[in-house]
Amino acid sequence: MSIKRINTLCVHGEKDNNNSTGAITVPVYQSATFAHPGVGQTTGYDYSRLQNPTREALEKTIALLENGTDAMAFSTGMAAMAVLCELFSPGDQIIATNDLYGGSVRFLNNVVKKNGVAVDYLDTGDIESLKKKILPNTKAVLVETPSNPMMQLTDIAAVSVVCKEKNILLIVDNTFLTPVYQKPLELGADIVLHSGTKYLGGHNDTLAGFLVTNNIELSEKLRFLCKTIGACLAPWDCYLILRGIKTLAIRMERITDNARKIARWLGSRSKVRSVRYAGESGMISFETDTAETARKVLSGVRIILYAESLGGVESLITYPILQTHADVPEDARESLGINDRLLRLSVGIEDVDDLIADLEAVLE
Repeated sequence: MSIKRINTLCVHGEKDNNNSTGAITVPVYQSATFAHPGVGQTTGYDYSRLQNPTREALEKTIALLENGTDAMAFSTGMAAMAVLCELFSPGDQIIATNDLYGGSVRFLNNVVKKNGVAVDYLDTGDIESLKKKILPNTKAVLVETPSNPMMQLTDIAAVSVVCKEKNILLIVDNTFLTPVYQKPLELGADIVLHSGTKYLGGHNDTLAGFLVTNNIELSEKLRFLCKTIGACLAPWDCYLILRGIKTLAIRMERITDNARKIARWLGSRSKVRSVRYAGESGMISFETDTAETARKVLSGVRIILYAESLGGVESLITYPILQTHADVPEDARESLGINDRLLRLSVGIEDVDDLIADLEAVLE
C-alpha cells in the first residue's frame, strides 16, 4: 500500500530495513564503522560518513515527504548550504532572493563570492526583473519563500518555467512552510534546502540540514560532495529529527491556527504598524511604532522566549537587526524594512490565549 497523505507519512516514514526486532522506533546505530563479511563484500554500510542505517531511514523519510528520489542529511542547515554551493565554479553566477535568512547571506557574501562565484540579489517574486538579471553564466536561482524575515512570496512554478528555459537550477529553501504546506519539487524546483533544526525537528534540541532532489545526476553529484566534505548528520541527531517528524503535520496544524489568530490580533494593536504573515506556518514579522516598544516586547514577554531560531514547540521572538540579520549589510537591511522596530515571532503550540495575553502585557 502506497501512503500519500502527509499526516500518515510523518508518523510512519521510511521503515528501517535492518530491523529484525520489530522495534517501532528506528534504532540509533551509534557506530562509526561496519565490518565486512569478507573480501569484496559489504553489508551495505562501510563507514558512517558515507552512510549509517539511522541516517538512511531519516533521509528516505525526508525524500518521501518532499516527493523526491534522494535526500541527504547534514550536521546543520548551513552545512547543507555549503555542500550545495560546491556545485558551482569560479565565474558562475547565482541569483538569490534579496530577503534570505541572514546566515545564508553571510555565507554567500563571504564564502561563495570569495570562491569566485558571483551572487546577485533581487525580489524573485518579480519574474520580469528575474529574467533581466539572468546572464550567460547564471547557473542557479536560489529562492526562499516565504522569505526571512519579511515574508515575501515567490511563485515557484513561474520561476521554474524561466529556469528550465535557460537550463538553470532552481533551488528552494522550504524551511518555513515544510512539505506539509509546500512541495517545491512538485512545482518544478531541482533541489530543496531545509534547516532541519526548525520545524522538522520541532523541539529546539538538535541541529540538522537537508538537501532533497528528484534528479539522478544531481543526486550523484551531491552524494559525492557529501562523502568528500563529510558534514553528515550523526546517528543520535538523526534519531531526534525522526522523532520530531512524527508530529510534524499535527504540530504545523496547531502552530498555523495559533499564528493566524495572533496575526489578526497584532493587526488591531495601536503600537503595531504592520504585520507580515504568509497565511500558513508559524512565522510572523511585525513592525512596532518605535524601537523602544520593540525592546520592551523583547525584555517583557514571559511565555514567549527571546531567543534566536524558530520552528519549535515553544514560541520564540527574535530581533533580526541584532540577531539573524546582523551580518547583512545595513543598506540592504534598510531597503527591505529590517529596522530597529521589526520583530520576528515564531509561534509555538501553547494555548493561543496565553500567547496573546503575553503580548498584550507588553503592547498596552
